[in-house]
Amino acid sequence: MAQDVQFPSPHTHDPHGGDVQDTIVVTAGGLERLDMLAGTSVVSEAELQRNMAGQLGDVLAQLPGVSATGFAPGSSRPVLRGFQGERVRVLVDGIGNIDASNTSVDHAVSIDPLTAESIEVLRGPAVLIYGSSAIGGAVNVIDRRIPHEKPDGGYRFDGVLSADTASNLREAGASLDLALGDYVVWHADGSYRETDDLRIAGFALSPRLRAEVLEEAEEEAEEGHLEEAEELIEAANIRGRLPSSATRTYSLGTGLTWFSGLNSFGMSVGYYNSLYGVPLAPGAHHHHEDEHEDDHDHDDDHDHDDDHDHGDEHEHGDEAVSISLKQFRADLRGQFHLSDGFFHDLVTRVGYSNYTHTELEGDEVGTVFDVQGIEGRIEMIQGEQNLGGNATLRGSVGLQFFHRDFQAIGAEAFVQPNTTDQFALFTLQEVRSGPFEVEMGARYENTHQALSSTNTRRRFDTVSGAVGLSWTFDSGIRTGLNISRSERAPSAEELFADGPHIATSQYELGDPNLSKETAWGLEAYARATLGGADLSLAVYRNWFGNFIYLSDTGFEEDELPLFQFLQQDATWFGVEGEASFPLARLGGGTLVSDLRGSYIRATLDDGSPVPRIPPLSLMGALEWQGSAVDLRGEVEWNDAQNRVSPEESATDSFAHVNLSAAIRPFADQRITVLLQANNIFDTEGRRHASYTKEFVPLAGRNFRISLRTRL
Repeated sequence: MAQDVQFPSPHTHDPHGGDVQDTIVVTAGGLERLDMLAGTSVVSEAELQRNMAGQLGDVLAQLPGVSATGFAPGSSRPVLRGFQGERVRVLVDGIGNIDASNTSVDHAVSIDPLTAESIEVLRGPAVLIYGSSAIGGAVNVIDRRIPHEKPDGGYRFDGVLSADTASNLREAGASLDLALGDYVVWHADGSYRETDDLRIAGFALSPRLRAEVLEEAEEEAEEGHLEEAEELIEAANIRGRLPSSATRTYSLGTGLTWFSGLNSFGMSVGYYNSLYGVPLAPGAHHHHEDEHEDDHDHDDDHDHDDDHDHGDEHEHGDEAVSISLKQFRADLRGQFHLSDGFFHDLVTRVGYSNYTHTELEGDEVGTVFDVQGIEGRIEMIQGEQNLGGNATLRGSVGLQFFHRDFQAIGAEAFVQPNTTDQFALFTLQEVRSGPFEVEMGARYENTHQALSSTNTRRRFDTVSGAVGLSWTFDSGIRTGLNISRSERAPSAEELFADGPHIATSQYELGDPNLSKETAWGLEAYARATLGGADLSLAVYRNWFGNFIYLSDTGFEEDELPLFQFLQQDATWFGVEGEASFPLARLGGGTLVSDLRGSYIRATLDDGSPVPRIPPLSLMGALEWQGSAVDLRGEVEWNDAQNRVSPEESATDSFAHVNLSAAIRPFADQRITVLLQANNIFDTEGRRHASYTKEFVPLAGRNFRISLRTRL
């Protein structure tokens, strides 16, 4: 039911090994049996190697309709069709990741892309079966931690090594699947990634913010505050490197699956550990010190003069701010064949997570966020039923449950401890008759939100549904129309936030009286495979009722800008597309063109733009594909975003030029060495969707080498 962004030609030869089929296999929870997500973008191993980064958002940012929050090199979540946070679900093999990355942009996604086998970007109304919060889409990471199949030859080994110049990257990852007899497959994986402070193209501060800081420094100097003026000038002149942006991450995992005929049952455990720097806006260090002093010694504040206070703040403010993130995760997956009747299979998936996120000032512990949660799904998979003539029915029905216990302890605990409980029933059905298809999805969800320390509780009942019509022509063209009606319960953060959030340099205020968000959606798409070319285009529009958004009020609270969760109607319009086609046979290989683009326009009912909407983006590439070498050159262009909400700053346009060469030195193509030169003209770039864009630019010129192998 979604537009096909990466839909290869039937049985097109893949120079990286194997045949690319015309059916995208979606491994998340039974959808591989339906065509409702035929428009899913699947990032394969070859593209993963080219776009590898430490955070999921940066890995996917080149896809049409996808951007990233870009908070820092250590924290970047996907933005899908302009939606972020609560409206984008991050999944691991079809189940929620259960971390705190949806709570705030400074909380990293606790998934290491280094050990991913592939990543699926799921768009369109059918994704709502994963939860009402997936209205913007879902990202599903396939990691084989619970083995999906028996490896050919009894084992499978994957490894990757990488290094670069922009961050002095050192990373390595490996996974092993090993058959233990005829029925059991064991899996183990591990990864390590370390970077230094990021090299940037120019000043860390944007021209607008730098001018403001220098003006403030001049005012401080005129008032005789020379130390404060010097500190502001120093912040304004930071260039070449982004302070406090280094990262260190490692992960470990193991799993076991038992296979018997059409049945399988598996389990896994994993551990993720990351320590990453938090670049702060000029002046944010002082607020850290104020909060620290307020917590520990209110009375002492009155015993010192102003100059002494400034000196203490400066001394303490020099402490680097970082985040230590740890997650332990356990998962179960089972698939059991029931019969050859109406219901063929029962599929179950359960995930448990114990997550801790600690904000540090130097070695001193600040605020601690703890999340414990469990999510499970049970689905009954229907066998294909003949409805008469050439019409058939297939689908699935299921239930899903979710529990999350959230606690935040410390001076910057901007959300009180709370619990979230959800229960849902859902179904997907597809009726096919020759070239014509009707696809239907529906979900009922009951959500309970409660503050742990009070009797404050909210309960929401939401119903969502979708219908899709499509027609496939003999010429290889498919067109379709999707209609959806969705409802989403407010998150605990949207309801209960009330406190300073220094990492994002804002005071966040929720509204416990928020009502549920509703949306009508209409999407038209077309796909074609013609003469070796793959073309796709989608146009969509959403009409929101009671749209929830975080808005800069223009006021201050605790010396921070006050951001408040508000509601009003909104409309969304977007276009995204992709075209890939061979241009010529050249030098024993094929010259291929690759074009991608997306545009989003989102407006609130009062006529103002929705905050942080990515601008028009285009990408064009030429790639020469040979049997042993691929050569690729590409240009990524992001337009300026001048259509901004009140109190939101505009973002300049930028273009990055990238070159790469993929070398497969052996005939079996099991080893690929990738040489890359990214942003070769050292151009400054900032993502408009980022809260930190004014002081956290993208990487400058970067030379990268990586090796990936499969044995």
